[in-house]
Amino acid sequence: MNVDPTVQKRLLDLAAVDAELTRTAHRRRTLPESAELERLQVDRQARKDAAVAVEMVLDDLDRDIRKLETEVENVRRREDKDRALLAGGAVNAKQMTDLQHELESLTRRQGVLEDELLEVMERREASAADHDHAGAQLSQTEDEVVDAQRRRDDAIADLDSADTRCAADRSALLSQFPAELLAAYDRQRAKGDAGAALLQARRCGACRLELDRNEIARIAKVAADEVVRCDSCGAILVRTAESGL
Repeated sequence: MNVDPTVQKRLLDLAAVDAELTRTAHRRRTLPESAELERLQVDRQARKDAAVAVEMVLDDLDRDIRKLETEVENVRRREDKDRALLAGGAVNAKQMTDLQHELESLTRRQGVLEDELLEVMERREASAADHDHAGAQLSQTEDEVVDAQRRRDDAIADLDSADTRCAADRSALLSQFPAELLAAYDRQRAKGDAGAALLQARRCGACRLELDRNEIARIAKVAADEVVRCDSCGAILVRTAESGL
């Protein structure tokens, strides 16, 4: 294939644009901002779960408190009723003895219930503090997620802008190349390699390998408009005064 050397040199501009597109695609896949956002989202879910767990504990403790308060109130009412019967004097000696025994039992029961109620209320107070702490942590993480989303979106916007610019540059360049040269270039790129590179100081700019003497001697004899390829990676080699031929 024979192509004007000036046109061949323009392949380096196309290769530079394609290299930038490759870099932006790689950066898009490996954005640290995306990784940070994912980490914070996992963190946020964990803190949401922790907050819900504390809320469930609070609900259970509130239910226990209401139950104990009801039991204490029932005991007090029974005590008031028994004391009223004793004070009324309308009971016989046996009934009086039974009422006194019952009052003693009720007093003990009330003491036990009030101790249990105090313990549960103390546990609720500690759980309420845990709930406030979990809420504060969740709120902080929510703010961090919002900030991380903004930074991720800004990074993606920058990449989109770079891709748009490169696509425009690439489109403007394509019309400058013969179809056969462009097809060879694209086939090479389809392999995941650079389509073209500068031959500089006898080294291929794509694979970075130095060409051996025989290959350099062969290329030196090739006409300037003949397209040559790297025998190691297959990239189109663009020759200039820097090639060392």
